[in-house]
Amino acid sequence: MEYRRLGRSGLQVSVLSYGSWVTYANQIDTRAARECMAAAFDAGVNFFDNAEVYAAGQSEVLMGEAIKALGWPRLSYVVSTKFYWGLSEGPNQKNTLNRKYLMHAIDGSLKRLQLDHVDLVFCHRPDANTPIEETVWAMSDMIRQGKALYWGTSEWSADEIRAAWEIAERHHLHKPVMEQPQYHLFHRRRVEKEYARLYEDIGLGLTTWSPLASGLLTGKYRQGIPAGSRGSMENLSFLREQLTDPAKNEAVGRLEEIARELDASVAQLAIAWCARHPRVSTVITGASRLEQLRHNLGALEVLPRLTPEVLERIDEISKPLAR
Repeated sequence: MEYRRLGRSGLQVSVLSYGSWVTYANQIDTRAARECMAAAFDAGVNFFDNAEVYAAGQSEVLMGEAIKALGWPRLSYVVSTKFYWGLSEGPNQKNTLNRKYLMHAIDGSLKRLQLDHVDLVFCHRPDANTPIEETVWAMSDMIRQGKALYWGTSEWSADEIRAAWEIAERHHLHKPVMEQPQYHLFHRRRVEKEYARLYEDIGLGLTTWSPLASGLLTGKYRQGIPAGSRGSMENLSFLREQLTDPAKNEAVGRLEEIARELDASVAQLAIAWCARHPRVSTVITGASRLEQLRHNLGALEVLPRLTPEVLERIDEISKPLAR
């Protein structure tokens, strides 16, 4: 396993990490979560990603129970959570980053995770109705209180991230360290262009999500939506149009040819492609089965095979369809 610094911070995270979105409490129970986390940890994974909203809080519950059962030393792993969507209806309870919500949300997550602090905490989306300054002060106070060690953003624009960083700089507060954007072969612009200045200017690190485009880049959707797949889940029906896109599925077929030449699957190729970006600190992978987890981790062996010539061929196929 390779470890990379999280942006300009001193924290080291495994280049491949394990996230709980969709799978925890939806597709796997506590026993399966514990088995997958143990296998990931044994393979060198030290970062486990979560969020308050995943499975309405139950994802954090499952991860907390798994961590407790595994008994790992606290210094040996990194855990995250994310706030914005909320768990309840009503003012100050949903779709906000105001101080009242954030101070309440962190306490709830720590209780569900059975931890006294999380390592990383993200503002899950920007909040147009709360001044960024209020959010920055609340996140900095969260760190000052010892409830989190580093804070960052997820799917914020470059301008919003820079504004938050400058407010923290001006008031000598804890600055945002990392961003968690979607990044895969068909979704590139934000990581490769919009954030480009931020890497050097403020030392932004990336914990990217959806390297397989919600499963599209596994090749399983080339003949439609198979039963039991993510695309067949009613609560994820919004993904179906993307998963069955004819042009992208045709491109996946062409990428499979390159993957075979590298003695890999297209999924491993796609994960390795994300990890090859020098500004990506870690690529968050997901898995509902041990064999799927181990297969994804096989992307580490593909990474050194991505020569400039191979990357050029991949771009010829995928870049015209990317946004």
